[in-house]
Amino acid sequence: MFRRFLAIVEKEFIQMVRDRGTLVIMLTIPLLQLVLFAYAINVNVRNMPLVVADQSLDMESRNYLQALVNSGYFKIVEVESSQEQVILAIDAGKASAGVVIPPDFAESVDRGNAQVLALVDGSDLFPSQSAYNAFNIIGAEYAARIVTEDVSSLGTTAKAETLPVLNLNINILYNPDLKDLWFIIPGMIATLLQMQTVALTAAAVVREREQGTMEQLLVTPIRPLELMAAKVVPYFCIAVVNLITILITGVFIFHVPFQGNLALFAGVTFLFIFSGLGLGLMVSAISENQRQTNQLVMLIQMLALVLGGFVFPRYTMPVFIQWVGDLFPMTYFIPISRGIITKGIGLVPLYKNVLALGIYFVVVMLLATRSFRRRLE
Repeated sequence: MFRRFLAIVEKEFIQMVRDRGTLVIMLTIPLLQLVLFAYAINVNVRNMPLVVADQSLDMESRNYLQALVNSGYFKIVEVESSQEQVILAIDAGKASAGVVIPPDFAESVDRGNAQVLALVDGSDLFPSQSAYNAFNIIGAEYAARIVTEDVSSLGTTAKAETLPVLNLNINILYNPDLKDLWFIIPGMIATLLQMQTVALTAAAVVREREQGTMEQLLVTPIRPLELMAAKVVPYFCIAVVNLITILITGVFIFHVPFQGNLALFAGVTFLFIFSGLGLGLMVSAISENQRQTNQLVMLIQMLALVLGGFVFPRYTMPVFIQWVGDLFPMTYFIPISRGIITKGIGLVPLYKNVLALGIYFVVVMLLATRSFRRRLE
């Protein structure tokens, strides 16, 4: 019995070694995932992009903004002149938070009743919580520093009557109660649709090859691009049905408000679905067998989940990790999903991501077609 067992083991090892492509994938994927995830996963959110409207433009307001930057939690990426422009910048995804400093800030500091408005993007979980906590901590430290400086210069008794206070008004936009499902559902729509679309079409070409039906397709007058497009259509219909199911469940069962334009969301989501189906076809076209396909699909799903911005904000990742994340359509669709569902914004602030999805779909279909044509030759 032991000899029979060893014979089977030897046979499996021989088959595994002969399939060099699958062996390389199985040996390299864990190391690749470890390296990428080690750089990408960071629950301590730092350098959050901050948009500022400093209407005071005095030494005190500059000191407060410098305190925000020196803390390491914020990085000023844009300067505006009004609260409305700050909100527009947050709507467009240019920043995770905003600060509006009123014109009389310096005088208010001297009187002990300074006011600052902090705006936080409530559509993303970790940045919103980190920004809220950071604003409170830095505001308290700033007020304590002013108290210390004034007490030292004027004396404890003289200043005890009017201790300066920084009244920080923090307004969490889009999700004021920080409800978890309001964060999760828009991102889950992107995640589930990509997982399904890639998995549905990844086995399409490989299945034709393994079942021996590829030769029948070769004698037909159909062109490679036509074949790729034809394989997409049935799975697109399935993905649309699932989209409707997920959306209805999120809105009516989990009570996640849909703030934006439904027609716009549907149109952009269709483009995202096509992009995911195209990515699955490309995986199928370059794979030698079903095992390679499964390994590549697993790699794509894991990398997209971590690097696409669903859980961890992308601006905390190194640049080369962000480039890897750009290889997945989910990276472009998550800001669109959160922007339309949670923020209720239109096409103009999202046009870059929508354009990127359109280009992505064209490129991935051309690459899949080219890979398929090379196999035919």
